[in-house]
Amino acid sequence: MTPYNDLVQLRQVINTAISQLADAGIGEPRISAEVLVFHVLGCDRAYLFAHPERELSDAEQEQYEGLIRRRVSGEPLQYLTGHQEFWKADFLVNPAVLIPRPETEHVVEAVLNLVRYFAMGPLLKLIDVGTGSGAIAVSLARELPQAEVHAVDLSEAALEVARLNARRMGVLVNFALGDVLANVVRDANFDFVVSNPPYVGLNERDKVQAVVRDYEPPIAVFAGDDGLDIIRRLIPQAFEALRDGGWLLMEIGYSQLEAVKALLVAWDNVHAVADLAGIPRVVVARKPVAHNDAS
Repeated sequence: MTPYNDLVQLRQVINTAISQLADAGIGEPRISAEVLVFHVLGCDRAYLFAHPERELSDAEQEQYEGLIRRRVSGEPLQYLTGHQEFWKADFLVNPAVLIPRPETEHVVEAVLNLVRYFAMGPLLKLIDVGTGSGAIAVSLARELPQAEVHAVDLSEAALEVARLNARRMGVLVNFALGDVLANVVRDANFDFVVSNPPYVGLNERDKVQAVVRDYEPPIAVFAGDDGLDIIRRLIPQAFEALRDGGWLLMEIGYSQLEAVKALLVAWDNVHAVADLAGIPRVVVARKPVAHNDAS
Protein backbone atom coordinates (compact mmCIF):
# COMPACT_ATOMS: atom_id res chain seq x y z
CA MET A 1 0.00 0.00 0.00
CA THR A 2 1.38 3.42 -0.93
CA PRO A 3 1.11 6.42 1.43
CA TYR A 4 -1.01 8.26 -1.15
CA ASN A 5 -3.95 5.84 -1.48
CA ASP A 6 -6.15 7.86 0.86
CA LEU A 7 -4.53 11.25 0.25
CA VAL A 8 -5.86 12.68 -2.95
CA GLN A 9 -5.87 16.40 -2.14
CA LEU A 10 -2.89 18.42 -3.21
CA ARG A 11 -2.20 19.88 0.23
CA GLN A 12 -2.31 16.47 1.91
CA VAL A 13 -0.08 14.83 -0.68
CA ILE A 14 2.54 17.56 -0.28
CA ASN A 15 2.49 17.37 3.51
CA THR A 16 2.98 13.61 3.39
CA ALA A 17 5.89 14.03 0.97
CA ILE A 18 7.49 16.67 3.21
CA SER A 19 7.39 14.26 6.15
CA GLN A 20 8.97 11.48 4.09
CA LEU A 21 11.73 13.71 2.82
CA ALA A 22 12.45 15.12 6.27
CA ASP A 23 12.59 11.64 7.77
CA ALA A 24 15.13 10.70 5.08
CA GLY A 25 17.31 13.66 5.99
CA ILE A 26 16.77 15.52 2.71
CA GLY A 27 17.56 19.20 3.16
CA GLU A 28 14.77 21.73 2.58
CA PRO A 29 12.11 19.03 2.17
CA ARG A 30 9.31 21.49 1.44
CA ILE A 31 11.16 22.86 -1.60
CA SER A 32 11.63 19.36 -3.02
CA ALA A 33 8.02 18.40 -2.34
CA GLU A 34 6.64 21.54 -3.95
CA VAL A 35 8.98 21.65 -6.94
CA LEU A 36 8.16 18.05 -7.79
CA VAL A 37 4.43 18.66 -7.60
CA PHE A 38 4.86 21.72 -9.83
CA HIS A 39 6.70 19.45 -12.24
CA VAL A 40 3.98 16.79 -12.25
CA LEU A 41 1.05 19.21 -12.55
CA GLY A 42 2.74 21.82 -14.72
CA CYS A 43 1.76 24.55 -12.26
CA ASP A 44 3.43 27.15 -10.06
CA ARG A 45 3.33 28.15 -6.41
CA ALA A 46 0.45 30.56 -6.95
CA TYR A 47 -1.67 27.67 -8.21
CA LEU A 48 -0.70 25.62 -5.17
CA PHE A 49 -1.84 28.34 -2.78
CA ALA A 50 -5.05 28.96 -4.71
CA HIS A 51 -6.05 25.28 -5.06
CA PRO A 52 -4.83 23.36 -1.98
CA GLU A 53 -7.82 21.00 -2.19
CA ARG A 54 -7.29 20.13 -5.85
CA GLU A 55 -7.49 16.35 -6.26
CA LEU A 56 -4.76 14.44 -8.04
CA SER A 57 -5.61 11.76 -10.55
CA ASP A 58 -4.30 8.25 -10.04
CA ALA A 59 -1.68 8.84 -12.74
CA GLU A 60 -0.53 12.08 -11.12
CA GLN A 61 -0.31 10.43 -7.71
CA GLU A 62 1.70 7.55 -9.13
CA GLN A 63 4.12 9.86 -10.93
CA TYR A 64 4.55 12.07 -7.87
CA GLU A 65 5.05 9.10 -5.57
CA GLY A 66 7.78 7.75 -7.83
CA LEU A 67 9.60 11.09 -7.91
CA ILE A 68 9.42 11.46 -4.13
CA ARG A 69 10.79 7.96 -3.71
CA ARG A 70 13.75 8.82 -5.94
CA ARG A 71 14.32 12.09 -4.08
CA VAL A 72 14.21 10.23 -0.75
CA SER A 73 17.01 8.00 -2.07
CA GLY A 74 19.10 11.14 -2.65
CA GLU A 75 18.73 11.69 -6.38
CA PRO A 76 19.24 15.40 -7.22
CA LEU A 77 16.10 17.44 -7.66
CA GLN A 78 17.45 18.86 -10.92
CA TYR A 79 17.76 15.40 -12.48
CA LEU A 80 14.19 14.58 -11.45
CA THR A 81 12.74 17.68 -13.08
CA GLY A 82 15.31 17.91 -15.89
CA HIS A 83 15.85 21.61 -15.31
CA GLN A 84 18.25 24.00 -13.58
CA GLU A 85 18.37 27.79 -13.66
CA PHE A 86 21.67 29.38 -14.63
CA TRP A 87 22.35 33.00 -15.55
CA LYS A 88 18.59 33.74 -15.40
CA ALA A 89 17.81 31.04 -17.97
CA ASP A 90 16.29 27.57 -17.76
CA PHE A 91 18.78 24.87 -18.74
CA LEU A 92 17.94 21.25 -19.44
CA VAL A 93 20.01 18.80 -17.41
CA ASN A 94 20.24 15.04 -17.00
CA PRO A 95 22.70 12.61 -15.38
CA ALA A 96 25.06 12.99 -18.36
CA VAL A 97 25.98 16.52 -17.23
CA LEU A 98 27.13 18.28 -14.12
CA ILE A 99 24.36 20.35 -12.58
CA PRO A 100 25.25 24.03 -13.14
CA ARG A 101 25.95 25.86 -9.88
CA PRO A 102 25.49 29.55 -9.05
CA GLU A 103 29.24 29.74 -8.38
CA THR A 104 29.96 29.02 -12.03
CA GLU A 105 28.09 32.18 -12.99
CA HIS A 106 31.22 34.03 -11.80
CA VAL A 107 33.03 32.68 -14.88
CA VAL A 108 30.45 34.29 -17.18
CA GLU A 109 30.48 37.49 -15.14
CA ALA A 110 34.28 37.70 -15.20
CA VAL A 111 34.38 37.35 -19.00
CA LEU A 112 31.79 40.10 -19.45
CA ASN A 113 33.67 42.37 -17.04
CA LEU A 114 36.87 41.95 -19.06
CA VAL A 115 35.03 42.65 -22.31
CA ARG A 116 33.63 45.87 -20.85
CA TYR A 117 36.80 46.98 -19.08
CA PHE A 118 39.01 46.58 -22.14
CA ALA A 119 36.28 47.80 -24.51
CA MET A 120 36.69 44.73 -26.67
CA GLY A 121 34.92 44.69 -30.01
CA PRO A 122 31.92 42.45 -30.63
CA LEU A 123 33.71 40.02 -32.95
CA LEU A 124 35.26 37.91 -30.23
CA LYS A 125 36.21 34.25 -30.42
CA LEU A 126 35.64 32.13 -27.32
CA ILE A 127 35.83 28.47 -26.41
CA ASP A 128 34.35 26.68 -23.40
CA VAL A 129 36.28 23.56 -22.38
CA GLY A 130 34.27 20.78 -20.75
CA THR A 131 30.99 22.48 -21.57
CA GLY A 132 28.67 19.89 -20.02
CA SER A 133 25.14 21.29 -20.25
CA GLY A 134 26.50 24.24 -22.22
CA ALA A 135 25.72 26.62 -19.36
CA ILE A 136 28.80 28.83 -19.80
CA ALA A 137 28.97 28.71 -23.60
CA VAL A 138 25.26 29.33 -24.13
CA SER A 139 25.18 32.13 -21.55
CA LEU A 140 28.12 33.88 -23.23
CA ALA A 141 26.52 33.43 -26.65
CA ARG A 142 23.37 35.09 -25.32
CA GLU A 143 25.32 37.98 -23.79
CA LEU A 144 27.72 38.41 -26.73
CA PRO A 145 25.54 37.70 -29.78
CA GLN A 146 28.19 38.71 -32.31
CA ALA A 147 30.90 36.53 -30.79
CA GLU A 148 32.03 33.24 -32.30
CA VAL A 149 31.47 30.73 -29.53
CA HIS A 150 32.90 27.22 -29.50
CA ALA A 151 32.55 24.48 -26.90
CA VAL A 152 34.11 21.05 -26.42
CA ASP A 153 33.39 18.11 -24.20
CA LEU A 154 34.69 14.57 -23.88
CA SER A 155 31.14 13.20 -23.57
CA GLU A 156 28.86 12.94 -26.60
CA ALA A 157 25.90 12.51 -24.24
CA ALA A 158 26.76 15.83 -22.60
CA LEU A 159 27.08 17.52 -25.99
CA GLU A 160 23.57 16.35 -26.88
CA VAL A 161 22.25 18.21 -23.83
CA ALA A 162 24.32 21.29 -24.64
CA ARG A 163 23.06 21.37 -28.23
CA LEU A 164 19.47 21.19 -26.99
CA ASN A 165 20.06 24.10 -24.65
CA ALA A 166 21.61 26.22 -27.40
CA ARG A 167 18.67 25.52 -29.71
CA ARG A 168 16.10 26.26 -27.02
CA MET A 169 17.71 29.63 -26.36
CA GLY A 170 18.20 30.52 -29.99
CA VAL A 171 21.98 30.91 -29.98
CA LEU A 172 24.72 29.52 -32.20
CA VAL A 173 27.48 27.59 -30.47
CA ASN A 174 29.94 25.39 -32.36
CA PHE A 175 30.03 22.17 -30.34
CA ALA A 176 32.68 19.49 -30.84
CA LEU A 177 33.79 16.28 -29.19
CA GLY A 178 37.23 16.69 -27.67
CA ASP A 179 39.56 15.93 -24.78
CA VAL A 180 40.40 19.35 -23.31
CA LEU A 181 41.79 21.25 -26.37
CA ALA A 182 43.59 18.28 -27.93
CA ASN A 183 41.28 18.20 -30.96
CA VAL A 184 41.02 21.97 -31.38
CA VAL A 185 43.13 23.92 -33.85
CA ARG A 186 45.31 25.90 -31.44
CA ASP A 187 46.48 28.63 -33.80
CA ALA A 188 46.53 31.53 -31.33
CA ASN A 189 43.31 33.16 -32.48
CA PHE A 190 40.97 32.78 -29.50
CA ASP A 191 40.23 35.80 -27.32
CA PHE A 192 38.98 33.69 -24.40
CA VAL A 193 39.38 30.14 -23.18
CA VAL A 194 36.93 29.46 -20.35
CA SER A 195 36.29 26.34 -18.34
CA ASN A 196 34.64 24.80 -15.33
CA PRO A 197 36.91 21.75 -15.37
CA PRO A 198 36.70 18.78 -13.03
CA TYR A 199 38.83 19.83 -10.06
CA VAL A 200 38.04 17.51 -7.15
CA GLY A 201 40.86 15.21 -6.10
CA LEU A 202 40.28 11.49 -5.71
CA ASN A 203 41.99 11.87 -2.34
CA GLU A 204 39.00 14.01 -1.30
CA ARG A 205 36.34 11.64 -2.54
CA ASP A 206 35.13 10.81 0.96
CA LYS A 207 34.59 14.53 1.65
CA VAL A 208 32.41 15.13 -1.41
CA GLN A 209 28.68 15.41 -0.87
CA ALA A 210 27.01 12.06 -1.46
CA VAL A 211 24.58 13.61 -3.94
CA VAL A 212 27.54 14.69 -6.10
CA ARG A 213 29.62 11.55 -5.60
CA ASP A 214 26.77 9.13 -6.26
CA TYR A 215 24.78 10.83 -9.00
CA GLU A 216 26.77 13.38 -11.00
CA PRO A 217 29.14 12.19 -13.77
CA PRO A 218 32.55 11.38 -12.22
CA ILE A 219 34.32 12.57 -15.38
CA ALA A 220 32.96 16.06 -14.66
CA VAL A 221 33.89 16.03 -10.98
CA PHE A 222 37.18 14.24 -10.37
CA ALA A 223 40.60 14.95 -11.91
CA GLY A 224 43.37 12.78 -10.50
CA ASP A 225 44.58 12.48 -6.95
CA ASP A 226 44.91 16.22 -6.33
CA GLY A 227 42.18 17.45 -8.68
CA LEU A 228 44.59 19.27 -11.00
CA ASP A 229 45.08 16.75 -13.80
CA ILE A 230 42.82 18.55 -16.29
CA ILE A 231 44.00 22.02 -15.29
CA ARG A 232 47.63 20.96 -15.84
CA ARG A 233 46.73 20.02 -19.41
CA LEU A 234 44.42 22.93 -20.06
CA ILE A 235 46.88 25.70 -19.20
CA PRO A 236 49.55 24.95 -21.86
CA GLN A 237 46.92 24.09 -24.47
CA ALA A 238 45.09 27.35 -23.77
CA PHE A 239 48.39 29.22 -24.15
CA GLU A 240 48.68 27.83 -27.69
CA ALA A 241 45.04 28.55 -28.52
CA LEU A 242 44.91 32.16 -27.30
CA ARG A 243 46.05 35.19 -29.22
CA ASP A 244 48.60 37.43 -27.51
CA GLY A 245 46.71 39.26 -24.78
CA GLY A 246 43.95 36.64 -24.74
CA TRP A 247 42.41 35.45 -21.49
CA LEU A 248 42.09 32.13 -19.69
CA LEU A 249 39.39 31.81 -17.02
CA MET A 250 38.92 28.64 -14.95
CA GLU A 251 36.76 27.73 -12.01
CA ILE A 252 38.83 26.11 -9.25
CA GLY A 253 38.38 24.33 -5.93
CA TYR A 254 38.33 26.22 -2.66
CA SER A 255 41.94 25.35 -1.72
CA GLN A 256 43.62 25.31 -5.14
CA LEU A 257 44.48 28.95 -5.77
CA GLU A 258 48.18 28.82 -4.92
CA ALA A 259 48.73 25.53 -6.74
CA VAL A 260 47.04 26.88 -9.87
CA LYS A 261 48.97 30.16 -9.69
CA ALA A 262 52.20 28.13 -9.65
CA LEU A 263 51.15 26.64 -12.99
CA LEU A 264 50.62 30.09 -14.47
CA VAL A 265 54.10 31.56 -14.03
CA ALA A 266 54.36 32.29 -17.77
CA TRP A 267 51.13 34.32 -17.75
CA ASP A 268 50.35 37.95 -16.92
CA ASN A 269 47.63 39.55 -14.81
CA VAL A 270 47.03 36.39 -12.82
CA HIS A 271 44.33 36.97 -10.22
CA ALA A 272 41.31 35.33 -8.63
CA VAL A 273 37.65 36.27 -8.52
CA ALA A 274 35.94 35.37 -5.25
CA ASP A 275 32.44 34.01 -4.92
CA LEU A 276 29.81 35.50 -2.61
CA ALA A 277 31.32 33.62 0.33
CA GLY A 278 34.72 35.22 -0.31
CA ILE A 279 36.27 31.98 -1.57
CA PRO A 280 38.58 32.27 -4.63
CA ARG A 281 36.39 30.70 -7.30
CA VAL A 282 37.70 31.77 -10.71
CA VAL A 283 41.34 32.14 -11.75
CA VAL A 284 41.96 34.69 -14.49
CA ALA A 285 45.20 34.88 -16.48
CA ARG A 286 46.31 36.76 -19.59
CA LYS A 287 48.64 35.45 -22.24
CA PRO A 288 51.55 37.90 -22.49
CA VAL A 289 51.69 40.23 -25.42
CA ALA A 290 54.79 39.61 -27.52
CA HIS A 291 56.87 42.78 -27.87
CA ASN A 292 58.73 43.60 -31.05
CA ASP A 293 62.10 44.96 -29.95
CA ALA A 294 63.15 45.88 -33.47
CA SER A 295 63.69 49.62 -33.83
